[in-house]
Amino acid sequence: MNKTEQIAGSKTERIIGFVVLLVVLVLGAAFLQQAMLFRLAIGLALGYTLMRAYTGFAGSVNRACRAGSTQLMRAMALMFFVTAVVSAGVLMNADLTGYGLWINPINIGLLLGGILFGFGMSLSSCCATGVLTDLVIGLPRAFITLVFFGVGVYLGFPIQNTASWVKNSWVTSATGAELKKGGVFLPDLFRWDGFNGFLGALVLTGIFCLVVVYFAYRYEKKRKLANTYVGVDSENMQNAEQPMDVKNYKFFSKETYYQIFAKPWTLKQGAVVLAILFGVLLGVTKAGWGASTPYGLWFGKLLMVFGVSPDAVAAFAQMKPDSFVQPFFQNSASVQNLGIILGTLIYLLMAGVFTRTFKEGLSINWKDGLIFALGGLSMGIGTRVGNGCNVGALYSPIATFSLSGWVYLVFLVLGGILGNMFFKKVVAKK
Repeated sequence: MNKTEQIAGSKTERIIGFVVLLVVLVLGAAFLQQAMLFRLAIGLALGYTLMRAYTGFAGSVNRACRAGSTQLMRAMALMFFVTAVVSAGVLMNADLTGYGLWINPINIGLLLGGILFGFGMSLSSCCATGVLTDLVIGLPRAFITLVFFGVGVYLGFPIQNTASWVKNSWVTSATGAELKKGGVFLPDLFRWDGFNGFLGALVLTGIFCLVVVYFAYRYEKKRKLANTYVGVDSENMQNAEQPMDVKNYKFFSKETYYQIFAKPWTLKQGAVVLAILFGVLLGVTKAGWGASTPYGLWFGKLLMVFGVSPDAVAAFAQMKPDSFVQPFFQNSASVQNLGIILGTLIYLLMAGVFTRTFKEGLSINWKDGLIFALGGLSMGIGTRVGNGCNVGALYSPIATFSLSGWVYLVFLVLGGILGNMFFKKVVAKK
């Protein structure tokens, strides 16, 4: 999609986009509690940003393996560091016991979860958040993935809730022990730095991010030298964007509208906006960003629709029935996930390209469906044994200084590489 196409996008769609945004906010304000309205608003902003910046966690590995580009991986590293800076400002002098920090245990479950999730996201070309945005741009693929993602999460609930190899951590720092979560909270390693350990933790986080950037550049250079670098269309389009022609500027013009509401953001711009949104989420809710647990709850609710009792659904999952009988709009993560879907839709409508984009993602065959089902199932189970997904086990832990996030990243990438090898040998040759 080039600039001319977006400027000339459907005027009707653009109007509908603003109407949808207004209706969602008005209905949310009228019927949702304040906490849920905030979650809806954050979800809208997250979905809008992910779509406008053409970004997602799954793409960081898939683009590198399939096209040789590590631009998204490097943008993710920038996002990790900026978010950590914002989080440090929120947490440095706070009572950490009042926060739902994502200090996850480091164990075999984390390693296996990273591999399974990376493998699955390479097959479905999306992740726990990406499946929500892709419901708008690739409905059949995303819907199949989401259904089996939910199955995997539900099947993994009893493992997550009972298995010692998922619950217990090989190493635990003082804060991890205090919060009864296990795992290593990086500021605990630098309590002598004069900033409650956060300065040292930021420096170490920066070093980890630079290591990611270094290896990303090395890998991309290798692909280019081997003439196997093909690039990514969306990245080429983002990089080719030109600034507004100030000399001929007119406020009421298609060009101005395009710049404000439709022009794709760069990967770095998207990374910074996501970091700011995470900081707002952490500051207001005292918790990080999670996405995958609701998928298992939704599948449990589906079983209840077909006559399975709430007690039976909960007994299998080794959970209390409350989570499964709780109304949808009283579950903060579910409301936020809905907001991500709507935020994606609103951007595409405002840009005037929804219809064309939606139609482009409708064509799949039954073999594709099987691959997407396998991808969703692998990701779902992976989230339970790894205690989270791309945001719950990767982004939120790194952003709140848990060593587990960096360990998970290594095995997520490994799983993504294995998944892409499988994709190349099995899927691409079908």
